[in-house]
Amino acid sequence: MGDNMKILLICSKNFYGNIPKIEEELKNNNHEVFMPNCYDDPSVEDKMRKLGKEKHAEFKAKMFKRSEDLISNMDAVLVLNFDKEKDGKVYKNYIGGATFLEMYDAFRFNKKIYLYNDIPEGMLFDEIEGFSPIILNGNISEVK
Repeated sequence: MGDNMKILLICSKNFYGNIPKIEEELKNNNHEVFMPNCYDDPSVEDKMRKLGKEKHAEFKAKMFKRSEDLISNMDAVLVLNFDKEKDGKVYKNYIGGATFLEMYDAFRFNKKIYLYNDIPEGMLFDEIEGFSPIILNGNISEVK
């Protein structure tokens, strides 16, 4: 695949603040970068949740379908898995449910899967390992 890969960034919305620096690095390496769902409006899911369970479920389904369509047209996904703190607990190299499903879509479409950091320990470790992700350890120049 080499240079000029089309790469979708996927991550928890908690990590959106990390995206500009990573996007710049990828573009400097001649990659075309696509943003995660709702990057332009991170609060949209909360707004949909307030409209009720049915509207929220419709929204989630729409986002899952959008991700699947996007991933099918990418060369790779880059999972931004940083430490997430919630309720006083730190989740090392966090990968949430939606991000895991996007990784699975990438696997199904035979796309390269890059992880910014190591696979998180936990109940999905074996499944994520089964996707054969390329662990970058923060080194974006390894995306090729």
